[in-house]
Amino acid sequence: MKPSASDPKNLSTAAVAQADAPAAEPAGSNGAVTAVARALQILDAYALGESHLSLAELSRRCGLHKTTVLRLARTLALSGYMVQREDGDWRLGSAAGWLGARYKAGFDMQNVLEPALRALTLACGESAAFYVREGNARTCIVRVEGPQALRHHVRMGEELPLDKGSPGRVILAFSGEPGALYEEIRERGYHYSIGEREQGVATVSAPVFGMHWRLFGSVCISGPASRLPVQKLEALAQALLATAKQLSYELAGTPSTAAVRGSRWHP
Repeated sequence: MKPSASDPKNLSTAAVAQADAPAAEPAGSNGAVTAVARALQILDAYALGESHLSLAELSRRCGLHKTTVLRLARTLALSGYMVQREDGDWRLGSAAGWLGARYKAGFDMQNVLEPALRALTLACGESAAFYVREGNARTCIVRVEGPQALRHHVRMGEELPLDKGSPGRVILAFSGEPGALYEEIRERGYHYSIGEREQGVATVSAPVFGMHWRLFGSVCISGPASRLPVQKLEALAQALLATAKQLSYELAGTPSTAAVRGSRWHP
């Protein structure tokens, strides 16, 4: 009987090695593995405070076909990095949280934020705070009180409205909120308000960005309106912008000697 060409015993050693070799992953021009890059893109699609996203929204944000996103999400779910909810939406899994915890253990952002806020407080003589977005609210995660006896108090972890006060307005503006006011904030790079959320309180705030220049939160100077009229707030804005820029470099892991990114921003 004539040997079959398909019989592995009749294949050459080279042919067997070639048949057993795993298929090569497609790589980008910079040598990156495309599948890995796309998986990380999906994990990076979640904004701070977003608990879950639909498959369609993940597809839109990543610029990938829904079937590709679904396949990658299911693969990530096998390792606990994503979880599919009963309604079909996807959320980050416990493995993503553990990864963040290990990152934070090696690089505590509070060790970056607090010294910067303390220096800002000493420079301007008023209280300084840092806010992040939590869903449809903002939360103060770090605060340094000013030296003045009369000052503005905010409780750490307290949820405050996004559309009342300059810290929330800045977060909305640099999250792409439409409207003339938010266009003006993006153009100027900062925002101030007097008595908008709390009577007698004045604030001025600027955006801080993290990795890949994604919005991380807003840094704010606050104090009594009697001590902080418009002219004073505008004068403090320069020191505030310098602090916001330095925090952005440090949180993004970018050397401060890098090219300065302008404050102009459009979604």
